[in-house]
Amino acid sequence: MSTSTRPRTADDDTRRLFERRRRRSRWASWRMLAVAGGLLVAGAVAAWLVFFSSVLAVSSVEVVGTDVLTVDEVRAAAAVPEGEPLARVDLDAVGLRVDALSAVAEVEVSRAWPDQIRVEVVEREVVAVVARGQSLRGIDGEGVEFRRYDEVPEGLPLIDLEPEAGDETVREAAKLVAAMPASTATKVETITASSVDEITLVLRDGATVVWGSADESVAKGEVLDVLLNGDVEASVYDVSVPGRPTTRP
Repeated sequence: MSTSTRPRTADDDTRRLFERRRRRSRWASWRMLAVAGGLLVAGAVAAWLVFFSSVLAVSSVEVVGTDVLTVDEVRAAAAVPEGEPLARVDLDAVGLRVDALSAVAEVEVSRAWPDQIRVEVVEREVVAVVARGQSLRGIDGEGVEFRRYDEVPEGLPLIDLEPEAGDETVREAAKLVAAMPASTATKVETITASSVDEITLVLRDGATVVWGSADESVAKGEVLDVLLNGDVEASVYDVSVPGRPTTRP
């Protein structure tokens, strides 16, 4: 007894090809779903690790750039809670707290992964010393008082205020020192000021400089520098009008 085999037709080949394509498409869909699910799980785990777990939490605060301030003073002002996830620390808030310290001119706060906050400060630079009662205070070029001294450091001028002088006078005196060439500023021993319009300098060699107001301090400083480095020796230098300076023997 014989059996007959139906010849394969073009329709059979088409059906087989269609089935294979359908199975591949179904597998590709499941694979994409599996990959997407894996990525979602991985993302959720990563977010938990970064934002909520103690794995990447703050363990220390690095402070750099201090001289007047101590590291402990900056850390105390920064008030970064140890154990808080590093990614959740408000860097702007930390910076504002540190910037409130009078000695700080600039501050930059950053994350140092995996577990550290870095606080980099630039401190104010002393340009002069002002007497406040029995206390000597260092001030920067904007007149901000930010440190104490037991005595006037060598090379810094002392601002000697008249009783009627106020804080504005201190600020103007500080600005004029900051505006001078460094070589001239170190020659100034005292700055006497009764107001912003009546400022007089006494140099370390005993000569007097009539400065007048704090206006045009840069020009006055440059003129004084030329006079002091010239051939004319004088006991009084008047630079109150920098375009027409005068001297007296």
